[in-house]
Amino acid sequence: MTSRLIIQLAALLGGLGVGIGAFGAHGLRPMLETAGRFDTFETAVRYQFYHTLALLALGVLWTARPELRGLGTTAWLWVAGVVIFSGSLYTLCFTGITKLGAVAPLGGLLLIAGWISLLLAARQV
Repeated sequence: MTSRLIIQLAALLGGLGVGIGAFGAHGLRPMLETAGRFDTFETAVRYQFYHTLALLALGVLWTARPELRGLGTTAWLWVAGVVIFSGSLYTLCFTGITKLGAVAPLGGLLLIAGWISLLLAARQV
């Protein structure tokens, strides 16, 4: 992974987050509220944005400090974590398949692993 790819992935996840968030908040809010899933949807969007911003900062950091090893691993963990965590919650909200709620913790573990990876990479500074 390169800093350029990290920034591109952050742009993609950010754009998707805005689109999905707006669609859910405006177009699907009544359906989500009726199903009791609006809070779940907001959690998915919030975690996607937190990690999108972190990913963007990571890409900028790696551009400035290309010698830092491990940042690519951090990026992959965060991207996979967002896809699995937020993706499973979005799917749960839109389909009602409650078993998908059991997948979200795996995504959460990947997000946590990404933060640990960043901690280890920062030891090189």
